[in-house]
Amino acid sequence: MDGSVKRLEEITFAFDELGADGVALLTHTHGVYLGDQRLDPVFAEPDRRRAAVFLHPTSPVCWEQSALGRPRPMVEYIFDTARTVTDLVMAGVLTRHPNMRVIVPHCGGAIPVLADRINEFMSLFLPSEKSPSLDAVEQLRGLYYDTASTAFPPQVPALLQLVDPDRVLFGSDYCWTPPPLADAHIAAIDAAEPPAQDTTWRSLTTANAKRLFPPTAR
Repeated sequence: MDGSVKRLEEITFAFDELGADGVALLTHTHGVYLGDQRLDPVFAEPDRRRAAVFLHPTSPVCWEQSALGRPRPMVEYIFDTARTVTDLVMAGVLTRHPNMRVIVPHCGGAIPVLADRINEFMSLFLPSEKSPSLDAVEQLRGLYYDTASTAFPPQVPALLQLVDPDRVLFGSDYCWTPPPLADAHIAAIDAAEPPAQDTTWRSLTTANAKRLFPPTAR
């Protein structure tokens, strides 16, 4: 069975039978990244349902060379996140399916510092007849980003140069991140300067999550 057809069946089952609020997708499957045209039916379904689509990185197909013998999650995951989000942007997936609520992990990986560069290359090298209706920065500003892993001190401030605080969600990366390290990451978030007057990172991300998932908000 074609992979995209199988995924579509699983997505439909998750929503209709299991009551899911969204779906999770890896950054690629056997080297097929998320901007691939074959996956368009997969995105059409959560777009139709106005559902959440949570992305999570995996190792690129060339990790044996690119990781240089070091732990793959250290930088490979971060750049694979940037790779697939860039693919979504350049391929116009986000503008064709504007009702999806896409959540990008790890403060967007390398995306915040690459956003202007991606935008520039898209305008220079993408033919006008294939250019998405929104530029790269506008598309990236419409996504949500979680704080899993080392959100502070440098990552969230960089992210907030790209998106407004109402696009930031809490994430811990537990259970892949050991509990003591996850606790240390949370402590760093609690110690960080509040994102706005009369709020905290906890209250902000809680409010954002309740707005994103109103049926499950408590």
